[in-house]
Amino acid sequence: MQVQSCKIERHGWQAILLPFLNWWPLVTPRTFRDDLLAGLTGAIVALPQGVAFATIAGMPPEYGLYAGMVPAIVAALFGSSWHLVSGPTTAASLVLFSTLSSHATPGTAQYVELALTLTIMVGLIQLVMGMARLGALVNFISHSVVVGFTAGAAILIVASQFKHFFGIAIPRGSHPHQILYTVISQWTGINPYIAAVGVITMLSGLLVKRFLPKVPYMIVSMLVGSLAAVAFSWQLGDEVTRIDVVGVLPASLPPLSMPDLSLANIRMLAPVAVATTLFALTEAVSIARSLALRSGQCLDGNQEFIGQGLSNIAGSFFSGYVATGSFNRSALNYQAGGKTPLAAVFAGGLLMVVVLLVAPYAAYLPNAAMAGILFLVAWGLIDFRHIKRILRTSPYESVILVTTFLATLFLELEFAIFLGVLLSLILYLNRTSHPRVLSRVPDPRHPMRAFTTDSSLTECPQFKIVRIDGSLFFGAINHVQEQLRAFRQEHPAQKHLLLVASGINFIDMAGADFLAALAGEQRAAGGVLYLYDIKKGVCDYFQKGGYLDEIGAENIFDSKDEAIAAIFQRLDRSVCDRCTARIFLECMTLPPPRKG
Repeated sequence: MQVQSCKIERHGWQAILLPFLNWWPLVTPRTFRDDLLAGLTGAIVALPQGVAFATIAGMPPEYGLYAGMVPAIVAALFGSSWHLVSGPTTAASLVLFSTLSSHATPGTAQYVELALTLTIMVGLIQLVMGMARLGALVNFISHSVVVGFTAGAAILIVASQFKHFFGIAIPRGSHPHQILYTVISQWTGINPYIAAVGVITMLSGLLVKRFLPKVPYMIVSMLVGSLAAVAFSWQLGDEVTRIDVVGVLPASLPPLSMPDLSLANIRMLAPVAVATTLFALTEAVSIARSLALRSGQCLDGNQEFIGQGLSNIAGSFFSGYVATGSFNRSALNYQAGGKTPLAAVFAGGLLMVVVLLVAPYAAYLPNAAMAGILFLVAWGLIDFRHIKRILRTSPYESVILVTTFLATLFLELEFAIFLGVLLSLILYLNRTSHPRVLSRVPDPRHPMRAFTTDSSLTECPQFKIVRIDGSLFFGAINHVQEQLRAFRQEHPAQKHLLLVASGINFIDMAGADFLAALAGEQRAAGGVLYLYDIKKGVCDYFQKGGYLDEIGAENIFDSKDEAIAAIFQRLDRSVCDRCTARIFLECMTLPPPRKG
């Protein structure tokens, strides 16, 4: 299976319009059975997840289930990954609630309409990006942005569920610190029966995860919490416990819906749509890549963009809000033995069957139990291992992580994502605009006088050897100029300059102009600029732009020995006669230095 996957070829229109024909030959009776079982498992797990995610998103509970039906099927058929399962996710749901709750009351018809409109806008942007072959853009979103945003989202999820977990009234739109203050100030008003249901749900989920890891902990904890609520109400009465429930879900297939693409809505939702698209694609492609590495699959990122876009476009017409790759359902799909995208198709289709059979029983599902489940979900979102590693190893990534985390808590979520991405790019550009400029010296302890950066060794009094490690583009020129100027001030007699160019991977026109100007400066000072070990792409740029004439083709060398031998012939012999260092092998051919 794994070897065959990389041999599947994609051809023109078929790769875009009918991509499922590429993997369909891999379906056998055995893989069909494995995919069916994996799909059934995923459909059962999606039931409590869908309701939970819809609660986070401020949508009616059934919409979380609808978002896991048609979008999952479309994404599987038109995407690239074998194991990715699309549907509602925690982060996407939280972004939806954060951005739309200020424009409409969650749960209302207007709110649902805005959510459907945002969904089709996200889908269209994803589709256009995929058709334009922009799959590599998500690589610019640092992993630290994702980790920081997800950790912040986990805190927001916990804060948003306090009212259901403790049974107290909390003003809508409050920030986490305001919610915490409200809970502390109203602790005497906490409903002990509601809180007990939440705690029982959490404890049962933790015990199942710890001792029965193969059993879906969400389903078990949901059942235990519901039974606890029924028991309290039966013993004490509803008027005493006052335990609110989710209510009966409609036992129906996803109804047709129509987003409102009015100009006013488009203007209002455009920034949100872009931010949601970036994060949704990052989430989906990251999960798909992770699973592709395990399965040995060759993933097409652009096709995955197209699949995600079509799934959201279709979902907006079938009552589904923003869907993206679900880590929990995708990982479960892989672990349950899913072999082809048919497993995700089964997961979406069988979820419809499960909803028809189970939806009426949601009348017994307490909101406190859902809050307890979401607390467990939120805890699982915080990647403590990666957070510790980032904080311990990288100051740059730590800044990105902490900034994104704090922005998620205190700013609008779409701005938190943009801020994290912008900060990642700024720090990346800052690093690339400061390439290492190293002073190199032949090592007399080495038989071939290999170059080293040992500052204690003596340099040649007539020429400087410098190595540049990094791209020589417009943003890096100023830094390189400053470093070379410092070297020149330290040793003004070094008229000749040899640049070791093996570390220069890219050069633009500004970089080429800089080298040409540097060559002129060296000639004006009575010396020459030399380069050696230039990569072919960089040298081709010199030839195409005519810079080779300004630098001089005779001053560019392929090897160190060739460069040193040629430069040695151009040195001032009167200086060499007085030099006692004998830095180069060529110096050994000179007569003993003269005194005075």
